[in-house]
Amino acid sequence: MAQCNRVLHLAALIAIPYSYHSPDTYIDTNIKGTLNVLQAARETGVERLIHTSTSEVYGTAAFVPITEHHPLCGQSPYSATKIAADQLAYSFFASFGVPVVILRPFNTYGPRQSARAVIPTIITQIAQGERRIRLGAVSPTRDFTYVQDTAGGFIQALESDQGLGEVVNLGSNFEISIGETAHRIAQIMGVEIDIATDEVRLRPEKSEVERLWADNTKAAQLFDWRPRYAGHEGFRQGLQETVTWFENPVNLQAYKPDIYNL
Repeated sequence: MAQCNRVLHLAALIAIPYSYHSPDTYIDTNIKGTLNVLQAARETGVERLIHTSTSEVYGTAAFVPITEHHPLCGQSPYSATKIAADQLAYSFFASFGVPVVILRPFNTYGPRQSARAVIPTIITQIAQGERRIRLGAVSPTRDFTYVQDTAGGFIQALESDQGLGEVVNLGSNFEISIGETAHRIAQIMGVEIDIATDEVRLRPEKSEVERLWADNTKAAQLFDWRPRYAGHEGFRQGLQETVTWFENPVNLQAYKPDIYNL
């Protein structure tokens, strides 16, 4: 980080299922790794450090849409380590004046996404000819945010001089269930599907985050950021662009839809 003026900290272990398996690695990477970044930022005198949080820190929504004042609830080892990392980031702002901004993206999706995420899981199974799609819980809702919008939010936060010491949501302000998302993808791909519950893909009952829906007012106020892929039509457009990328045989061959990725 020497000679860096502004820094984006996105390094983390992010797969929730693997955090049940190896929580110690999440502590080492997400907490201790963030501490290393913060110490380096302090020592090198960076002008601005964007720390990446996650909507998972909220747990199941106590109210919607979720504002930045919503209580935090670590329902998985992953989310617990991200809460700790967020608090470390804020502590370095409060204690040492490190110019930290905490961005909290909600369920980013789009081309090139890991098969650990649900939308690539659905698309790749359908693209490989499956019509009985294996998923975990389908009733939870999510606020899916297209990758171009998420990236745009990071750029606008990085270039702004506002928001130091603040937590800021990046979400589409649109809520949809996993099951409905699967059927929308199938409609775009021109097929009919059935959904089969795969027990291994289910989170422990008390660990499942049932509802996420972002209030993105603060991002608009501080960074003049508004998602372009918003609402029903924006989500359809984002899914269409994602499906188009995954349906390219060159891209699809990098995925193994018959394997469940921890």
